[in-house]
Amino acid sequence: MATKPKKKQARGGKAAGAAAKPKAAGRRAGTAKAGAKGRASAKSKPKAKKAPARAGAAARGKSKGLDLRGLWPNFTVGDLEQSIRLYVDGLGFKVEERWEHGGKLTGVTLDSGGFGLGLSQDDWAKGRDRVKGVGFRVYAETGQELDALAERVRAHGFEAEGPKKETWGGTTVTVTDPDGFKLTFHGKMS
Repeated sequence: MATKPKKKQARGGKAAGAAAKPKAAGRRAGTAKAGAKGRASAKSKPKAKKAPARAGAAARGKSKGLDLRGLWPNFTVGDLEQSIRLYVDGLGFKVEERWEHGGKLTGVTLDSGGFGLGLSQDDWAKGRDRVKGVGFRVYAETGQELDALAERVRAHGFEAEGPKKETWGGTTVTVTDPDGFKLTFHGKMS
């Protein structure tokens, strides 16, 4: 004996088909009956724009991925006081937090326009000959004039390379800190 196929269930648990259509049609009709005032207010509301998809979004599928609110690298340095002089006096960062242990300064958190950087005094547990800064570079964009930035760094006794015009069209200044960490600033020329 053959059985009849069951009707698919619509939202709300009702069978799909004729019984479900009048409700949907009624909703559309109710919207249309809202009148000119309802249509005018609906048109005057700005529509939310969807952010453009970034490269690789299709490959990730529905995964949201990482959702950062900030990023603060931390450099382990050999001479914390000397590094603070470069980053604060030479580059213009502000000390946001100071970390002390046993009354001795062990680190700082620096800030510039909401972007942070940490400096921590090396405890030498991995040896005094440990190489730092190799194979690592921070790129930063600035609104200030690069020639003034380079001059400020040099005036405080540190080296700055540039400003120089890059092959890709931008202008940069590169500062190498006392431990070999490189910071390349991209910005404008005066």
